[in-house]
Amino acid sequence: MTDSTDPAPANDPVAGDGPEPAGSDDSPSAGDEGQGVRGREWLAQLQEMIDRVAAEARPVARDVAVKAAELAAVAGEKAGPYARRAADVTGDVGTRVAERSRRFADEMRHRAAEGGSPPAAPGDAMPAPDAAPEAPPAPDVEDEASA
Repeated sequence: MTDSTDPAPANDPVAGDGPEPAGSDDSPSAGDEGQGVRGREWLAQLQEMIDRVAAEARPVARDVAVKAAELAAVAGEKAGPYARRAADVTGDVGTRVAERSRRFADEMRHRAAEGGSPPAAPGDAMPAPDAAPEAPPAPDVEDEASA
């Protein structure tokens, strides 16, 4: 820390007593020196306050970090079984989907080999090739007039 009785460094921007530009015949007045000393005192006080806050906050910050680590550990312990179950369910579903896909592919190959048309996939609502596509129902004129 700086002591307020120490002389200011030559290039101290707060003190205002840095090197004068060449050709300047103005010398710093007593008021300028007083402001420089007062500025250094304020900076020293501010630094002391910052140091005190940092010293007092260090244990609190450490306690917060410890608590956060404890919470993360508990969350990890509790989430582990759920993650394992989710992985098991995902594996089971993946196996079932793969089996269905293989059966569907085998059925498609079998029908193609017989010369028949391939079966529609479940959920497909494609019209037969002979049928014309259905037109959407026409809007009711009376309903639009009353709206």
